[in-house]
Amino acid sequence: MLRCPTRCLNARVDPMKLLLVAGARPNFMKIASIVEALDAHNRSARPPKQRLDYLVVHTGQHYDEKMSGTFFKELGLPRPAVDLEVGSASHAVQTAEIMKRFEPVLEKERPDAVIVVGDVNSTAACALVTAKITHGGTGGATTRSRPLIAHVEAGLRSRDRSMPEEINRLVTDSIADLLFVTEADAARNLLREGVPRRHIHFVGNTMVDTLLRHRARAEQSPILERLGLLESSASPRRLRHSAAGSSAVRPYGVVTLHRPSNVDDPTVFRGILDALLTISRSVPLIFPVHPRTVAHIGKFGLAAECPLLGPGETITDPASGLYCIEPLGYLDFLRLMSQARIVLTDSGGIQEETTVLGVPCVTLRHNTERPVTISHGTNVLAGTHIDTIIRKARQQLKLGHRPTHPRYWDGKAGQRIVKILAQVLADSSIRIFRS
Repeated sequence: MLRCPTRCLNARVDPMKLLLVAGARPNFMKIASIVEALDAHNRSARPPKQRLDYLVVHTGQHYDEKMSGTFFKELGLPRPAVDLEVGSASHAVQTAEIMKRFEPVLEKERPDAVIVVGDVNSTAACALVTAKITHGGTGGATTRSRPLIAHVEAGLRSRDRSMPEEINRLVTDSIADLLFVTEADAARNLLREGVPRRHIHFVGNTMVDTLLRHRARAEQSPILERLGLLESSASPRRLRHSAAGSSAVRPYGVVTLHRPSNVDDPTVFRGILDALLTISRSVPLIFPVHPRTVAHIGKFGLAAECPLLGPGETITDPASGLYCIEPLGYLDFLRLMSQARIVLTDSGGIQEETTVLGVPCVTLRHNTERPVTISHGTNVLAGTHIDTIIRKARQQLKLGHRPTHPRYWDGKAGQRIVKILAQVLADSSIRIFRS
């Protein structure tokens, strides 16, 4: 880990400027604890300690209010200072549009560092623009020729280059200056790829930071009552104030699907859906449907198997059924997931969240870039074959909740990131770029 002496010879007292980029739903949960840590740092900043001023840049990669706007409200994030309003498009068009719209922001703001998170198109696009921009020093803060690139959640590898996210991860890590990793396997991946050890920082998981901070608030969510998942004798008050109250929740599972490899191919999607329908005969499954998935349900003629509950509707059979619902806000979904008997998903972030919550998870993919969720968590891989999904789900349903916390998944990742950023940025003599 890079360290700066208490009194750096080249220390500055002028504020540093950071751009914090978010583009898709998971990014918002990942930046929340960094924003909180930056605010805490700045409240205590007195010379020679520098302020780390920041602007949140929303690329608009997900522009649906239900998929992004609610997260800023629920997580206490500031409204973005910049909204690129890119919207949905093909990977090439979206990535190019983000780059075109982000470059003028860099030229105007001239930040000392750009922080990108995760593995979406916004991550790679904004990192590429930052790596290629040159000007005579950044915004007055250092003598470096371009802003530093910090990648939060670096080093994760699925080894599957058919995944757009894998390409984004590889590209971003190849040009990032500070690589913040969530698990030991990620650090080993980067070392194997030739990244110098001094650029790699094992800090923990900012998404877990956010989960731990907001879990108590999520317990107040009425989502279980709204969906008819509470026993008739139970009240929300009892559930909130009694650890034993969870026994009054009807058994149910949660499903999320959004990856193109799972929902764009009608044969694969039909197979996964058949497996879910079989599983749902023994336990009702609640399926908050991603807009991408909704479109394909209609396109492939699967609406009869996936009826969408309307506002105010509850599940019709407390013992079985597959129930599609509109996307949920962060707190509602956290509450729904935390009480589930099982989660079936193709989401990377949900693999991590279920590990911390102790909820048995079945990942509907053939690989994962988050192996710690298998070795130290509650996750198993099932792929997309019908029989395997059903078998793995039945095995997982026999397990109870067993929360685990991999190393540094302790709610302090954001603080560690900000501490390292402050140390590195305070000393302009530290050359961080890799040749």
